[in-house]
Amino acid sequence: MTATSPRGSQEAVLDDDEPVLVQDPSLPPIAVPEQEREREAKWTGPKIALWAAIALLGGVAWTMLAIVRGETVNAVWFVFAAVCTYLIGYRFYSKVIQKYITRPDDRRATPAEYRQDGKDYVPTDRRVLYGHHFAAIAGAGPLVGPVLAAQMGFLPGTLWIIVGVVFAGAVQDYLVLFFSMRRGGRSIGQMARDELGRFGGTAAIIASLLIMIIIVAILALVVVNALGESPWGVFSVSMTIPIALFMGCYLRWIRPGRITEISIIGFVLLIAAIVAGGWVAGTDWGYAVFHLDRTTIAWGIIIYGFVAAILPVWLLLAPRDYLSTFMKIGVIVVLAGAIVLVRPEISVPAFSEFAGGELGPVFSGPIFPFLFVTIACGALSGFHALIASGTTPKLVEKERQTRFIGYGGMLMESFVAIMALVAAISIDRGIYFAMNASAAATLGTVDGAVAFVNSLGLTGVNLTPDMLTSTAAAVGEESIISRTGGAPTLALGLAHIMQQALGGQALMAFWYHFAIMFEALFILTAVDAGTRVARFMLQDAVGAVFPKFKDVSWRPGVWICTAIMVAGWGYILILGVTDPLGGINTFFPLFGIANQLLAAIALAVVMAIVAKRGRRTLRWLWIVAVPLAFTAVVTITASMYKIFSPVPQVGYWANNAAFRQALADGKTSFGTAPSVEAMEAVVRNTAVQGTLSIIFVTLAIFVIVASVIVTARAIVKGGGDSHEDPAVVSRRFAPSGFLATRTEKQIEKQWQELPEADRPKVGAH
Repeated sequence: MTATSPRGSQEAVLDDDEPVLVQDPSLPPIAVPEQEREREAKWTGPKIALWAAIALLGGVAWTMLAIVRGETVNAVWFVFAAVCTYLIGYRFYSKVIQKYITRPDDRRATPAEYRQDGKDYVPTDRRVLYGHHFAAIAGAGPLVGPVLAAQMGFLPGTLWIIVGVVFAGAVQDYLVLFFSMRRGGRSIGQMARDELGRFGGTAAIIASLLIMIIIVAILALVVVNALGESPWGVFSVSMTIPIALFMGCYLRWIRPGRITEISIIGFVLLIAAIVAGGWVAGTDWGYAVFHLDRTTIAWGIIIYGFVAAILPVWLLLAPRDYLSTFMKIGVIVVLAGAIVLVRPEISVPAFSEFAGGELGPVFSGPIFPFLFVTIACGALSGFHALIASGTTPKLVEKERQTRFIGYGGMLMESFVAIMALVAAISIDRGIYFAMNASAAATLGTVDGAVAFVNSLGLTGVNLTPDMLTSTAAAVGEESIISRTGGAPTLALGLAHIMQQALGGQALMAFWYHFAIMFEALFILTAVDAGTRVARFMLQDAVGAVFPKFKDVSWRPGVWICTAIMVAGWGYILILGVTDPLGGINTFFPLFGIANQLLAAIALAVVMAIVAKRGRRTLRWLWIVAVPLAFTAVVTITASMYKIFSPVPQVGYWANNAAFRQALADGKTSFGTAPSVEAMEAVVRNTAVQGTLSIIFVTLAIFVIVASVIVTARAIVKGGGDSHEDPAVVSRRFAPSGFLATRTEKQIEKQWQELPEADRPKVGAH
């Protein structure tokens, strides 16, 4: 069959296996010739020496972490183990996936080229797109999960974050991005409907919508817990909204295209907002205005989420994404450098006192499966599948760039998670547990926190009231007790390391609130982007019945669908804020399970697609099947624990029954709930959580079963129907990685020498 390019000047002829693409002979090369790629890939003496050194350094680092463990371990080994493993995984494992599964062809136009409309489909510079993609996928998960998982010790979380991302998380992100790009940028739900049929596709769409509600709610809850009763933090984070609006207007009307200029201005304004926050919080009027309780902040975020999701993307979302990308990557790289410079000694054990049991002060449940759902991002995240099949595939310039953006972007998020873990375990263990235990356990007081932590029987831990009060004073806060959610703990760890690296105890408060704003930028980006993506998903689903809703420019449809999704996650957010057991402590397991169930759904869809690609890819099906099987076992097991466990601290329904019985017996307080109202809140919240757990796992099982059936049929037949868009020959060239190779630079020069009229239109930069 043939597919004609929009310009009509070239064609793509498809045979029974791969498309035979013939480019316009009047243009310079649109792809690096295969023989040149093979020549550049040949091993040389320096290359062998370099990769041998990387492997040796990584091996030493892992040996120091996993085998040669004394009373302390130097934090620098976490950095070396992570970076070396990422480099090896990207250089070798992702290339296996590229060579045998995706088989990209840069002669083939991407949807950004053949559907270019200047709005949703825009060929985008790979480096800019990497930043946009990373900003969208990196939310609260890589910050919160590792901090909570530090309860188990440092080794379990380290292994899952680093090894899991290489073999699971980055594989999912890369393959979902590539296959969505080949299908015109279709969403994971639409791909499920195409590949798994109406039954499996419908289950995937419903699960995606419901899980998105939980994900956004927990992301917002982390912000609430970080900013509650913190006037400095509330002021600084609030100021990021007008800063982003100003940046959007500046680029739109005042100085279009001046990205470097507005980046410098935006950074200066951010630093000014942090410094001014300390001054404002120290005034009587500032304290009165910005000292807000958690419920008030929650309502503010709900209103913000609605407004941000309906505003034009260039006005708030795009400048916030752009600014936060520099903040995210910059802060993490600086933190890694500070760790190498300071080399702090970690006294947290490899496996803690809570690694072998079901109960813990931060979260409850055995290490398997709950470690793997507590660290819901950084190793594997279903939320990424929504981004990788949403905006990013519509912006990819060349097919080979998907490895750098998809696989490489996920490796960067994993590095964020490792840095969060190191920051959490670098502070005193007693302070860590005082910050992350619920207010019901610590009573929200210094004496209560000291009594609770010292009752845990932790080796080498003797918490004193002065340790808590002096730490709070050092970071400019009234209290650090029960600041759950991970963000305050990470902020304290980052401030502790940075003040050692750069000197000056007086800067502890600045670095703490800098980290809080850094994390809020991380998370609010995911809240407003997640709400917008959820609105698109709902419009598409409702549009199947009422076609008018598919029109994303129809304002009533936009407002109605946005309001429905915000109401959904807003309701869960309020439940979490008012939860007596500590919202993040009880809701984060549901977030982790839901997120990983969505990852299982995405991997199930990908497995069916790989099986349908024919016998050439079947021998490599294990690359998808193994992480899918592991994720399915983990998430289904975790769901069964939460649904059926008789231990109230673990099972939602067991907890629900215990509190209902206490109310029936006329008790006015029970367990950690100090009042009847608190007991009723526990009953309500656990019923919601238990019901959602049943719905999520049921839908995920439906999708996985549908995928296994479709995959088995494809294996028997030796392939299946392809739902890829017809091939169109490209009329542009771009390098595939962050840095252009010598051959790519030569081809770029040829394109630059073309007359202006013959050059392709330049995309977003």
